[in-house]
Amino acid sequence: MKSTFIKIIREDNFLSLAGNLTIAFFGFAGFALLARSFPIDVFGQWVLFISSGSFIEMFRFGITNTAIIRYLSGANDNDRLKYIGSNGLIGLVATLLICIILMLCHMAFTGPIQRTGYELFFTWYPLLAIINLPYNTALVIMQADQKFGKLFLVKAINSGGFFVVLLINYLFLQMTLPQLVWALLIVNLLTSAICMLAGWDGLKHLRKATKETNRTILDFGKYTTFTLIGTNLLRSADTLIISISPLGTAAVALYSIPMKLTELQQIPLRSFVATAFPKMSKASIQGKVQEVKELFYTYSGAMSYLFVGISLFTFVFADFFVLILGGQQYLGTDPVTGFNTANIVRIFSLYGLLLPIDRMTGIGLDSINKPNINALKVLYMVIFNIAGDLVAIFIFKSLALVAVGSILFTIIGIWVGFYYFSRELSLNYLRIFSNGIGFYKSMFDKVLRRPVHKSA
Repeated sequence: MKSTFIKIIREDNFLSLAGNLTIAFFGFAGFALLARSFPIDVFGQWVLFISSGSFIEMFRFGITNTAIIRYLSGANDNDRLKYIGSNGLIGLVATLLICIILMLCHMAFTGPIQRTGYELFFTWYPLLAIINLPYNTALVIMQADQKFGKLFLVKAINSGGFFVVLLINYLFLQMTLPQLVWALLIVNLLTSAICMLAGWDGLKHLRKATKETNRTILDFGKYTTFTLIGTNLLRSADTLIISISPLGTAAVALYSIPMKLTELQQIPLRSFVATAFPKMSKASIQGKVQEVKELFYTYSGAMSYLFVGISLFTFVFADFFVLILGGQQYLGTDPVTGFNTANIVRIFSLYGLLLPIDRMTGIGLDSINKPNINALKVLYMVIFNIAGDLVAIFIFKSLALVAVGSILFTIIGIWVGFYYFSRELSLNYLRIFSNGIGFYKSMFDKVLRRPVHKSA
């Protein structure tokens, strides 16, 4: 039994899930501390800083991340260093270009930026982007190599370090927002320094990049960049449109609570995807079509069953989650805006039921080298999401309808993704449910199986 337990905790899915759960704890707890440390409108400025930074991160690393995971999973030792060099080089160039653009925009549009609450982002993100480049580069290489133990360690240092800062601030310091940003910069600098000293970031291989590997990554990345930006835009467009609407930063803060809670649903999703994508990519590169299909069925089914429980739990305990994350000021109907945060959480819990199939069709298309089709899928979703947001906010002035729009555009994404993926591999959607049951049956068998003792 002991050896079986050790085998399970060393398994990739378990390590990935355990790592994401730990990181999520720091993220949720830190978010809760911040929500209690500042008035709603000031906290809304921090939300804009983080959400805007996340959006730019998708553009910055969308060019390389998915491509490097796919190609490293099947590369020999010589090609591996070339791809790692190209990954670092392209990431460095993209980072510098983005920083220059943001600084120019800040100088040209200082007034409008200050009025809309984005001053924090335009002032400090360029510096943060340069500092966290080695950290982010190390993460994607570790994921491609399926080194989930190291991945967990690096993320824990980064997220755990900033959480300690937030806890000390809440209990003793009461820092201003710019001071908290400085603390974030220092934590990221330390994390990047560790990655560089350990050689995990791969930036020392920049000179090994070739025109061929650069072109290979960029050809794949031109589609995955849009896909990742679009995927992030599906989450951040709500916040962006709310922030420029008459509803203001208070509505941004209120909506950020259910948005943060949707990350609870996505913890296992990210964990399963982190292990599924390299495996599916490797099988695709090796021409093992049936293995790609089996992996798709198994991971889609396993996550779908899991998300039924997660969504039900989130729906039933919505008020409790709002209280824990945001505090008493976010419970009930807000007297200023008239919005009920817990009801929005319940709508997002239904949205969570759709996430597994949507995400798996997307990475399935990427794994079989069809990133252009995945980009098309995301394009449809972005168009419907933005249109729905504009109608919900400017016509009906309803945050709840913004959340309902998330359900509708995800249904569209599932239909488009499954249609194109099935056209390539001739899928049988019923296998999703049978393979999902088989996944958990296999896990239970491992737990209950007794070691066999050979007779002398």
